[in-house]
Order: sequence, then structure tokens, then C-alpha cells
Amino acid sequence: MRLSRCFNLVLVRRKCIIFPILLILLVGASLTSLLPSAEEHGGAGVLGVLRRATTQKRSPGDGHGFENSEDKFTIIIQTYNRTDILLKLLNHYQAVPHLQRVIVVWNNVKEQTPVKLWDSLGPHPVQVVFKEQRSNLMRNRLQPFPEIDTDAVLMLDDDTLVSVPDLIFAFSVWKQFSDQIVGFVPRKHVSTGGVFSYGSFELQDPETAGGDRYSMVLIGAAFFHRRYLQLFQDQPQAVRDLIDETQNCDDIAVNFAVALYLKSARPSGVFVKPVDLRNLEKDASSGYQGMWNRPEHLLQRSYCLNKLKQIYGVMPLCYSNIMFSQFGFPNYANHKSRG
Repeated sequence: MRLSRCFNLVLVRRKCIIFPILLILLVGASLTSLLPSAEEHGGAGVLGVLRRATTQKRSPGDGHGFENSEDKFTIIIQTYNRTDILLKLLNHYQAVPHLQRVIVVWNNVKEQTPVKLWDSLGPHPVQVVFKEQRSNLMRNRLQPFPEIDTDAVLMLDDDTLVSVPDLIFAFSVWKQFSDQIVGFVPRKHVSTGGVFSYGSFELQDPETAGGDRYSMVLIGAAFFHRRYLQLFQDQPQAVRDLIDETQNCDDIAVNFAVALYLKSARPSGVFVKPVDLRNLEKDASSGYQGMWNRPEHLLQRSYCLNKLKQIYGVMPLCYSNIMFSQFGFPNYANHKSRG
């Protein structure tokens, strides 16, 4: 009697389990019949349909993810005779969020780009485009390349490594000041009797010094709107001739152009204090040194300031002491806090 009860109990439990399973199978079969057949989609099957639906949700020209061009930026790096450092930088910047693609302006005229070597090290999450140039000109990097499909451009020198947190923070600042140059290297112009000279920006101890001001943000490590690439191309021919003559000063010229474009008392740039910015020039196996090592460098830049003022007939650069920092921003650069 006891065994009979146990046997009946087992049968009841099995029925309770089997009936829900059969119900699930019937519902699944019904839903499957509603799915489009593989033949209707060129043999792509259900996965192909899902991929197609996902692709349709993405913005046109969007390289990856669901972000639009306002949420991404393009890096431009101009390089000459520093291939080993370049590859190191390209590898580093592959890990930067919001990066759409990297454009390498290849100024090693008549030398092959390292595209095959770079591709052999792949796969890479971010596309790298090499743009070969016909001549080694400083202003080559200021072209409105058709591959730029983001509003934000991050221009970097080929010996400058900026940490990922610094770039993410600077990009967030640029979104608030998208009509100005937002970067890590400020400089200033100094007027003496109507003659201008080029000066550095000194981060002093705010407890012992009154602080400093800047009037330019150099584009060798800076974000700016892509419209300024075309704006530079529209500048007087005398500006481009000056840059070609000196192989210098394209960054000063861009600050002039932006300041004139703004037509206000606002400075051309906004300074973001970097936490980890490194110069890798000494790591180059070629031994090639940048123009800032030339003895005439500062004299050339002072010459450019006066020449640009002569070309435009005005000195548009404005001073600022605003500094953004990841730790307590914004602030007045170098100035002791009141109260």
C-alpha cells in the first residue's frame, strides 16, 4: 500500500513537469514559424536579420557603437622620421574611449608608410589612416581631410604621449567650450613698446607667487572643432607663406584665426592642466629632434607674432588665467585662493 502511494506520487510529479515542457515547446514552435526565413534574406538567417537591425540603429558614418559624431573625436598626428615612436603612440591611443579614428599625416616624403607593419600587429579596434604628403610642410596637418567625420579633432605631436584620463577629461571640457581650442600647453605673447615677443606660461607656486596668464593654447596637444581646419585654409596666402618660410608657427596662426573668428573678448584657448603628459623625443632611434630644439626657435616665433599682427592689422589674442584640472576645477591658474 505504501509502495503504491509512492508510485502514484511519482506519476503525478512527472505529469506536473511534462505538461509545462510540452507547453513551452508548442509556444516556441509557433514563434519560430513567425520568423523570416533564411531565403528571404539571402541566406543570412536569423543572425543576419539581427545584424541588419543593429546596423540600421547606428548613425551614418559611425565607426562602431551607438555614439554619434558629437560623442567621438578624431586624432591627427603629423610625423617625420619617428616611426618607432609613432607605432608606440598609435598603440597607446587605441585604448582611448570615444576615439573614432586616427589620421597620420606622413611627412616622410618618398618613403613608404608603416601601414603593412601596423596591420600585421592587429587587429586594432580603432582605424588608422595614413595620408602621404608630397612635401614636408608644417601646415600639412591642418588640412580638412575627408576622413574626419567628427566635430572634435584632437591634434597631437608625434613625440607627445598624453594619458587616457587626461584625454577623456579634456574632451569633456571641450564639449563645454567647443568654439575654443582646449589643450594642455599654454603660451603667451608679451608686448614691449608695441613689439611682441613669445613667452612661456609658468606654473608657479600659488602660495608664493601671483600667478601667470596665457593667450594661446598650442595645437600640438589640443582639441578643437574641425571647422577650424577649413578656417585655416581660408586665411590670407601671406599666412601660409610665413609658415612655409619658417617651418614654424602654424599653431600661433591657428590661435590668431580662432581669436578673429570668435570676434569677442574671449581667449582663443582654454588650458587644461595635464596629470600625465610625456615627451618621447629621446626615445626615437633616429635621433631626430623637433624644431623647438633649434636655437632660432623662439626668435622665429616672436617674428611670427609681429608678422601675423602686420598681416591682419590687429592683435586679436586675449589673456586668460582660467585653468581646468581634474582635481578641483575650474580655478585661476597659479593664483592664491581668496578667503
